[in-house]
Amino acid sequence: MSAVVMDGKALAARIKEHIRVNCTKLPQTPSLAVVLVGDDPASAVYVRNKERDCSECGIACSDYRLPVETTQEELLCLVNRLNRDKRIDGILVQMPLPAHLNGQQVLEAIAPEKDVDAFHPENVGRILLERERYLPCTPAGIMALLREYGIDPAGKHCVVVGRSNIVGKPMAMLLLHADATVTICHSRTPDLREQCRRADILVSAAGRRGLVTADMVKPGAVVIDVAMNRGEDGRLCGDVDYAAVSEKADYITPVPGGVGPMTRAMLMENTYKAALRRLNG
Repeated sequence: MSAVVMDGKALAARIKEHIRVNCTKLPQTPSLAVVLVGDDPASAVYVRNKERDCSECGIACSDYRLPVETTQEELLCLVNRLNRDKRIDGILVQMPLPAHLNGQQVLEAIAPEKDVDAFHPENVGRILLERERYLPCTPAGIMALLREYGIDPAGKHCVVVGRSNIVGKPMAMLLLHADATVTICHSRTPDLREQCRRADILVSAAGRRGLVTADMVKPGAVVIDVAMNRGEDGRLCGDVDYAAVSEKADYITPVPGGVGPMTRAMLMENTYKAALRRLNG
């Protein structure tokens, strides 16, 4: 029997509609500032998608597009100006930045209360202590998908492939907070296949096409594919051999249409929460 396909696109649409209704009840429209430096085509697509999400949710989106030769000082000046602007609830600087810019310094310059990506060290620390202001968008979207399909991580063995600050590490932490036993795997993990085969819930965020094959998946597992790669035919695909693994797992996310839409929906939810924080003082 084929796995149940976890439809992130449908769930994200319901979440965004809920946010839209709630935004109409606020005395002031929530606002997100999106900063894009340079002309990277993939980044431009991501920004357009976020702008469309804002429009669907009733969130105002201010678009700041800077030339590729923008200096670190100029970018930090813009971030500081947005920090001071009381009309702006959330700030998002699209990564990656051009090579001459220090992305970490830019992320740390964003005011923590406006850091709707939850990348600032203060917000990362709050997540660790379960005192979160916002949750990082991709891990939060995955947890929402698990809840939607009635999958409780408590008591389960979860394996996260990838140790990035954006997905892997915070994903492991959220699963741990949900009472799972968590293993984090990475490029130096010996015998990745055996580690993955132990997983009740397997989350792959390595960015390597075809990394997770059917022989790496325990029968009945939940398989969450975070990666966005391009196949030889140019089509989007994830880390997981979808066709083969879907015949072995009980639940699986597609690429596209799984985790991606949920990530963007969580950004909208964080922006709405930021607006509530401002309005409530």
